Amino acid sequence: MKLSQVLYSQGFGVRRECEGLIFAGHVTLDGVVCDDPFHEVDPEGLVFGVRGEPWPYRVKALVLLNKPAGYECSQKPKHHPSVMSLLPPPLRVRGLQPVGRLDEDTTGLLLMTDDGALIHRLTSPKKHVPKVYEIEAIDPVTEAQIDELLRGVVLHDDPLPVRAAAAEKTGEHTLRLTLLEGKYHQVKRMLAATGNTVNKLHRSSYGVLTLPDDLAPGKWRWLSGPEAVLGTP
Repeated sequence: MKLSQVLYSQGFGVRRECEGLIFAGHVTLDGVVCDDPFHEVDPEGLVFGVRGEPWPYRVKALVLLNKPAGYECSQKPKHHPSVMSLLPPPLRVRGLQPVGRLDEDTTGLLLMTDDGALIHRLTSPKKHVPKVYEIEAIDPVTEAQIDELLRGVVLHDDPLPVRAAAAEKTGEHTLRLTLLEGKYHQVKRMLAATGNTVNKLHRSSYGVLTLPDDLAPGKWRWLSGPEAVLGTP
């Protein structure tokens, strides 16, 4: 693949812009400037540099974002900035989308990708991909509420009980909840059905993936592929 095609495929602009970056000496291969847009490279495992920043070649991009509060999981946010603004321009150009949504005030692990098939695989209720939430409630958490969440609570728009895959009290006002599906405002509505109210909500894991302790809010990192989330190749 020509070097200009590599840059184009990774979201660095239209072909003329990619060629301009290369002609201007802003692109490196193995730390050495390459100013030939038509230089042939093997994209498999390729890591190139653009203006000093390393960039791995990905046919499909998958990243993990530590979502802070105050951001909407929408391409067209209404009241707050979009989580897209936390990603570098090439990933925004590629059209990455959040895998599911976290509310504006919910923090934690958010996956983003331009792989539509993977989004379906991760969000389909038939796939039973576990998601773990750390909850701070306004009122004290009781064992009766934990039992209700495990047995199943009825939400106003769904006649069938919705059950937590796991639930445990972690403090006087805190609990950990594991869900295998993703309904609108599900965690908040489930806790409300037990007579309590969510004060703070944080997603700590998705599939086999746990939010890294060293990833600060608002920061992101690459994931190698679906196996990083699902634990299978």
